[in-house]
Amino acid sequence: MVGQVGFSEAHLHPSEQVPSATRRVPDRHPSSPRLSAAVVGRVITALLIVSPIAAIAVSVPLLWGHAIHLRDVVLAAILYAITGHGVTVGFHRLFTHRGFKPKRPLKIALAIAGSMAIEGSVVSWVANHRRHHVHSDRSGDPHSPHTSPRGALGPVRGFLHAHMGWMFSTDSTAPERYAADVLRDRDLAAVSTLFPLWAVASLALPFGVGWLWSGSLIGGLTAFVWAGIIRMALLHHVTWSVNSICHMVGARPFATDDQSRNVRLLALLSFGESWHNLHHAYPACARHGVGRGQIDSSAGVIRLFEKAGWATNVRWPTARRLVTLAAAPAAPALVPVTR
Repeated sequence: MVGQVGFSEAHLHPSEQVPSATRRVPDRHPSSPRLSAAVVGRVITALLIVSPIAAIAVSVPLLWGHAIHLRDVVLAAILYAITGHGVTVGFHRLFTHRGFKPKRPLKIALAIAGSMAIEGSVVSWVANHRRHHVHSDRSGDPHSPHTSPRGALGPVRGFLHAHMGWMFSTDSTAPERYAADVLRDRDLAAVSTLFPLWAVASLALPFGVGWLWSGSLIGGLTAFVWAGIIRMALLHHVTWSVNSICHMVGARPFATDDQSRNVRLLALLSFGESWHNLHHAYPACARHGVGRGQIDSSAGVIRLFEKAGWATNVRWPTARRLVTLAAAPAAPALVPVTR
């Protein structure tokens, strides 16, 4: 998902720039002769993608007549909102782009909530997203749909790569280069290290609440399926759609040197992240949906934090800045890069 016009490392917010002491650190981790970690990572990723389909296939015959209950929908909606905003407000607008400055309890709470989305640790998420911005839609971008070989199937390959395929690549991002500030933050480093715990809690919580709420094991299982696995999968695909769909179709009211676009249909489920063109034109901006009727609940949450005194130095857009970005010359269409 992850601006100034002509974006490069020099345009990053100071906290996002690569420290001079780490400028020799490569973009990617060097290949290691030990492939066990990479293999385990791919297996876990595959399980996260396949598990929702498997859960439905197994649970429907086992739970026939009890397949879903209103409490499952309520739990799923609450957890979707908490973990989703943990990603959009926490991982993205705060930790990656420093769109505002939080009080310490809020910082930790957002890091945990984002981790419970099971999209990776704080460190890995920030590193991948910053690298995406530095190389947006060009060689080096970990999940651009425009770096696939040319040909009739080029767009299809590009979509699949940007949506899910990139997670199976051995081209891992070096956090020492792109997330050095996160690694130095003791709170965020600790939350990141405990990522497996937050992932388990994200799935165990709906099971426990569902069991207690319904008073039956069946109630716990249906909550686990719908408010746990299915909720997780929906949020994953919405996030991945910002990487894929929002770089392929949609409006481009602001000039950027990539193919970032606005997709209205995803705005509600993505909590405002699908106003992706403005985000790439002005990455540190705390609001992405700046037009009339552009839903951006993440900006609304940040506004509430600001009013409560939990967030300061919020980087809200100004009319003058938006006019400048919109008036800049449009970027030419990109030519796919052959790998």
